[in-house]
Amino acid sequence: MLRVHFSSEDIARVRVAGAPDPLWEIANSFQTLITNESSLPFDEWRRLIRPRLPPAARTLAALLPPRGYSPDFLTPELGGSFDLDSAVDLVLRTPRTNLRGDLTRLAASPERLHPLPTGTRALAEGDPESLRRLGAALQLYHRHALAPFWPRIRAQVDADRVARTRAVLANGTEGLLTGFRPVLRWRPPVLEVDYPVDRELRLDGRGLLLQPSFFCSRRPVTLAAPGLSPVLVYPIRHSLGWARGRGATGPRSDLGALVGRTRAAILEDVVTGRTTGELAERLGISGAAASQHTAVLRRAGLLLSVRHSKHVLHTVTPAGLALLESPLRAPLDS
Repeated sequence: MLRVHFSSEDIARVRVAGAPDPLWEIANSFQTLITNESSLPFDEWRRLIRPRLPPAARTLAALLPPRGYSPDFLTPELGGSFDLDSAVDLVLRTPRTNLRGDLTRLAASPERLHPLPTGTRALAEGDPESLRRLGAALQLYHRHALAPFWPRIRAQVDADRVARTRAVLANGTEGLLTGFRPVLRWRPPVLEVDYPVDRELRLDGRGLLLQPSFFCSRRPVTLAAPGLSPVLVYPIRHSLGWARGRGATGPRSDLGALVGRTRAAILEDVVTGRTTGELAERLGISGAAASQHTAVLRRAGLLLSVRHSKHVLHTVTPAGLALLESPLRAPLDS
């Protein structure tokens, strides 16, 4: 169990990241890729990626074991910038002291089944060629395993952010933290998190960054070193249809059925996020009709639908936004 202790100052400094962090997605997805545990949302993705992953990218296995400690330096604070090149450059500029400390801790992890490769010693000493190979492996892995899916990843993280924003607008930070159940349990002034070890994290006025992650599959994750800026990486709820390979980049064969007043209105309205009930009330249609229309939009990859509590929240995808801005948006009878 991880217990995160808040002061009143910390409550005022809770933030939700505005985009998926490429380094956390690399770390979380690689660990998901190499484990044999079934994880329904990612089984199809693993079947696609495993045979195609270049050997150079597989060298990350030594640094990102499926269980236990992973080095903090691989996921530094990006300061609001989520550009991959800048993020990898930040990793490669890790001070030698941090490299040595993190890799020493990794080597001593009780869950390691095998010793670290001999080349890890050179990396711990900041050897330029070892750092270059690490940077190349991070870039290569992202290009093959994540980049083809990045619009989908970004759209689903955006959908999660819409849900969190609605919680804040309705009930403030208390509503935000309460809304993470059952993944997180808010028992003021402590946030309880299912975690593999017992740990107390005292924020001491630093606040907390909540980082949504598409590939955080088992439980929330945080940095091991207590002196680093506090971050809690949590798993998002995946949209309906992701397990079947549909989503923000899904097929657009249904576009012919989308040109109509009702669906155009739905697509415009879900830019800021709407539940099925809200769409029905705002458009003067039944809940069943709203569900039918959103299903067509979802199958075409123009809309995401994510279940939150008792409701299904719909948000627009990048493809949906592109359609709204194109000549195809001219409405006809639905």
